[in-house]
Amino acid sequence: MGDNGRRCNPLFNRNRLKLGVFATNVSNGCAITLAEGRFETTWANTRAVNTLADQAGLEALVPVARWKGFGGPSNFNGTCFETFTWAAGLAAQTTQAAVFATAHVPTIHPIVAAKQGTTVDHISGGRFALNVVCGWFRPELEMFGAPVLEHDEAYAYAAEWLQVVRLLWTAEGEVDYTGRFFTIRRGFHEPKPVQRPFPPVMSAGSSPVGRRFAAQYADMAFTQLRPAEFEEARAEIAALRRLAREEFGRELQVWTTAYVVCRPTEREAREYLHYYVYERGDWEAVENLTRIMGMQKRHLTPARLEQLKAQFVAGWGGFPLVGTPEQIVEALLQAARVGVDGVTLSWVSYEAELRQWTTEVLPLLEQAGLREPVKRTDALSGRDALSSHAR
Repeated sequence: MGDNGRRCNPLFNRNRLKLGVFATNVSNGCAITLAEGRFETTWANTRAVNTLADQAGLEALVPVARWKGFGGPSNFNGTCFETFTWAAGLAAQTTQAAVFATAHVPTIHPIVAAKQGTTVDHISGGRFALNVVCGWFRPELEMFGAPVLEHDEAYAYAAEWLQVVRLLWTAEGEVDYTGRFFTIRRGFHEPKPVQRPFPPVMSAGSSPVGRRFAAQYADMAFTQLRPAEFEEARAEIAALRRLAREEFGRELQVWTTAYVVCRPTEREAREYLHYYVYERGDWEAVENLTRIMGMQKRHLTPARLEQLKAQFVAGWGGFPLVGTPEQIVEALLQAARVGVDGVTLSWVSYEAELRQWTTEVLPLLEQAGLREPVKRTDALSGRDALSSHAR
């Protein structure tokens, strides 16, 4: 990432812990539930949540690449917006946050992705970022007639795909490219992105091949964070940074994803979590999801499999931020201490709960030294407001 990119893009600001809003382009977001108030995919809802996050100073707006739902009464994620056009729309509606597109690389040609990403980068004034996903959901890939590649082969394809995109973002004039998967003849791409040499890339992968891909190509790598396993996370994050530094001469950020249930008391938070997971969860959809992922074949005990399903219902298996504002801040402090640089967040009722986050949690994160006090627009009153402790 060049100096121009770091100046433009808030992903490289000085906040110790960066924050993003996750999955507001898909129905239900990350919660596989039939609970009242769950996220409905309309442009009005998407715009409301993401402009609120932008006004609050959050760094990232990250969508999920989805083309088909998971069935069940909710058809979880089945109503969804395409991510590049979603990003273009939000780029025009926001002023501060990085706007991501998530690319399922088997479903889009790299020449098209390069042009779309550049367009969003110009609309946003240099705030675009690209989340690269290999694709694993077989019914989606079959819709496109795309091959379902073996795991390691899928990452080889993604690497070549990204090489083509970056070549077009940087090369002057016409260029050729010959690889295993792509052949480009007299490829041409103008204008170049605002960010030089190119916009930042995010990647998630827990396998050795996936982690190596992130170490070699990504500016932000997703990792899974689990409760009560912070020391294991510290070692994993350190190993990932060491791999990037020693083998590829690169530095990268490490992000995780979390679902939020914030209430005045821990008991209220736990009761609501139980309600939307066990009383109103769409267990048919999560059964479909885990079957397609092959989780039933991983020699898990029945109890462990049910536990994992509950974590998916709660928030796509993300890290639980459940409790009072103070408890949530303490959990995020622990995450930062083991090396997490950023967290993408989801809720059941995004807009209402993000408003609560802005007024009750963000000031505590600033007091804890995880984020710098920023001047942000108070979405409730329409006035400029400083965080309460900085007044």
